Amino acid sequence: MTESAATGTREVAPAVPSPGCPPPHPAPRKPALVLPPGSCDAHCHVFGPAEIFPYATDRTFTPIDAPKEQLAALHDHLGLPRAVIVQSSCNGSDHRMLLDALASGRGRLRGVALIGERTTRAEIEELHRAGVRAFRLNFLPHLRTAPTREEIDSVLERVDGLGWAAEIHVSGRGVADHQRLIRSLPGRVVIDHLARVDITEGAGSASLRSLRALFDTGDVWLKVSGVDRVSRQGPPYADAVALAASLVAYAPERVLWGTDYPHVNIEGAAPDDGLLVDLLADIAPEPELLRRLMVDNPAEVFDFPPAA
Repeated sequence: MTESAATGTREVAPAVPSPGCPPPHPAPRKPALVLPPGSCDAHCHVFGPAEIFPYATDRTFTPIDAPKEQLAALHDHLGLPRAVIVQSSCNGSDHRMLLDALASGRGRLRGVALIGERTTRAEIEELHRAGVRAFRLNFLPHLRTAPTREEIDSVLERVDGLGWAAEIHVSGRGVADHQRLIRSLPGRVVIDHLARVDITEGAGSASLRSLRALFDTGDVWLKVSGVDRVSRQGPPYADAVALAASLVAYAPERVLWGTDYPHVNIEGAAPDDGLLVDLLADIAPEPELLRRLMVDNPAEVFDFPPAA
């Protein structure tokens, strides 16, 4: 795991973005779908400016700058007054960029942290005051070495009493492989991006059976974001949209959604975020489903006040 917010090794000069980190869509369409008041983008990122917030020297990828102002403009365009900004592995556990972004939100933003082995309780409490309400555990080899059980227990001890959720980032059959670990975590657990399952394995796959079993515990939420990552068909991602819709119908009270802006570590061009919003009409086709997905569930998990 990575170093503390104050002491991580940094570089000063901006670096060239990595392959797989394209610029965001240049002109996302205005969604035809009008989202309910208080809707939340429950998974997005801020990057840079790198000359102000340099990336960790031990990062595994370099994103293109996508600063807080750019994200705010996108949310205004899409009709998303609330958002949850997820700390990226390319910043490690140096949270200065996240803290800066959260300070600009005036209560409309929450955060997800990456807690390193040297992150102190005082730093964690600072993150909590700023609006952080979850920590993320990455189990994807291209990001960082997966945390050990000892490291996870150390994080749990340091965030004890704050009510934070644990966010789990897996892919392929990872949700099945880590099902026992996920069940063992106290409090809320959120699985990112449809668990990045292999959609070609079908509805009866071990991964989807594990997801449904985890839903049945009552303590696990799923982000039905990332249809562009899971789809094997390309836009408008009909195969992944159908999967997301089936999971929303199965557990409407425990699903979340986010843009995943600005879409790093992908193949090809970044998706149109306006299209991703419009696909919610198929993912959550009833008004009550859409309100749960976009308003009520993120408010519960990330401690937003009730929407007007």
